[in-house]
Amino acid sequence: MKKKIALIGPCFPYRGGNALFMTHVFHALEERFEVKMFNYSLLYPSLLFPGTSQYDLSKKAINPVPSVRVVNSINPFSWIRTARYIKVFNPDLVVFDWWNPFFGPSHYGICLALGSGFSKKILFITENVISHEGRFIDRFLTKIGLKRASAFLSLSSVVAKDLGSLKKKRKVYQSELPVYDCYGMNHPDEFVVQSPREHLTMLFFGYIRRYKGLDVLLKSMPLILERAPDSKLLIVGESYDDPNQYASLIADLGLSDSVTMVDRFIPNEEVGDYYAKADLVILPYREATQSGILNIAYGFEKPVLVTNVGGLAEFVDEEKTGLIVEPESPHALAEGVFRFLKLRETVDFRNNIKARIQTNQFNRIAELFETIIGETTA
Repeated sequence: MKKKIALIGPCFPYRGGNALFMTHVFHALEERFEVKMFNYSLLYPSLLFPGTSQYDLSKKAINPVPSVRVVNSINPFSWIRTARYIKVFNPDLVVFDWWNPFFGPSHYGICLALGSGFSKKILFITENVISHEGRFIDRFLTKIGLKRASAFLSLSSVVAKDLGSLKKKRKVYQSELPVYDCYGMNHPDEFVVQSPREHLTMLFFGYIRRYKGLDVLLKSMPLILERAPDSKLLIVGESYDDPNQYASLIADLGLSDSVTMVDRFIPNEEVGDYYAKADLVILPYREATQSGILNIAYGFEKPVLVTNVGGLAEFVDEEKTGLIVEPESPHALAEGVFRFLKLRETVDFRNNIKARIQTNQFNRIAELFETIIGETTA
């Protein structure tokens, strides 16, 4: 008889990296385990969500999973109801996706309602420990939210370290984000479009917030254009900041002919259109743990230029699958771009990325969950 796993986290109809990740977790486990997804009926109250919509507006969802939409992040009665549904399912392991302290009370409430019978069966997948823009209240809510975990699964060594004193004597397992090769990759060759050697198309993809360093990247563009005047930068994704600040910076730096900004949510069916145009995907982040954007780039077999912050550098083979530069430095980003232009004459980035994909720890996550269940029930 298959062991049972209850997953608590967002999936379709919600959008974003967390929903995409939990969808992949479900499908990675469903062959070996009996898996049930407990989804949100309310994720964020609309007043707290900075974007236009929390929902996936794509014409076609990516590998949607069956789910029970029961968790309301601000309704304690739903937490009790969720625990009741989980008890009826009677799983061998209850798995929470943790990425934001806002969900601390709801996660704690569900765990509390599950009772002592599940006290050794609660795993928290920690995408982040403290949010990228964390405050004192975030630390307090994190401590509450993770209090009843019996074990943790981190997605980078940086996150494992961030757990610090919070983990106490609880075990920390480790995996990583999957490679997201799910955006129309039935015919991957159509996405391997490389500019002529004298040109370069760079891509900044995903929602925009200050910690992602788009302003630093824009300030590097005049330096890049001095030596590679035909270079182009595509900025694609919805801005959670005031987009006017970036438009003003583009104008002030005289970049209007070299920079294209697409300020909106990009549905699944359009993602490949932008990655197809890119020679290099740039992540100029000020801080990070890991990034789904990097793993989407690898899904399209595109090299990356990342800053040496958080766990980003863990997932880049220097000068093989991408390049690593220091953060907060337009000059360092520009030099990284010039290094890439030179390297792509001799380095087979595409085949290096293929090799890297084969070593991705997420490929063995089902085996890891077997181990976790065995150790939590021993």
